[in-house]
Amino acid sequence: MKVILQKNVPGLGERGQIKEVKDGYAHNYLLPRGLAAEATPGNVRSMAGQKKAVEDRSKRDREDTEQLASQISQVVLEIRTRAGEGGRLFGAVTAQNLADALAGQGVRVSKRQVELDEPIKTAGSYKVPIRISPGVVVRVEVNVVGTA
Repeated sequence: MKVILQKNVPGLGERGQIKEVKDGYAHNYLLPRGLAAEATPGNVRSMAGQKKAVEDRSKRDREDTEQLASQISQVVLEIRTRAGEGGRLFGAVTAQNLADALAGQGVRVSKRQVELDEPIKTAGSYKVPIRISPGVVVRVEVNVVGTA
């Protein structure tokens, strides 16, 4: 019997593959657990349509990610905060501060996407990594200026 795998099945195949399996295995294990569907012509067309929709969505997401990455890489943030002697800040510049400053520049990122190991506590210039999506990290230049 031919089946279309609905989920990854160890030892059999990946989601979306069409496999030939024994009738008993399909009827008693794969179909009742929702791991596979019978490979009728209608189901095959439906799976192809779903696969195309997923590919189109991932292509759009990839293009959006590339656009956001180019937009972020061109931004230079200047954050002014109170500082004491030697450029030591009276507080700290956190990931939330950087996310808010980026939002002010028209770039929407969450504080979780800002990969700041520890808050910035001294004035100076920094390159802070921003994780846009898995595998895509862009560094934004941040200038922290201490004021009296």
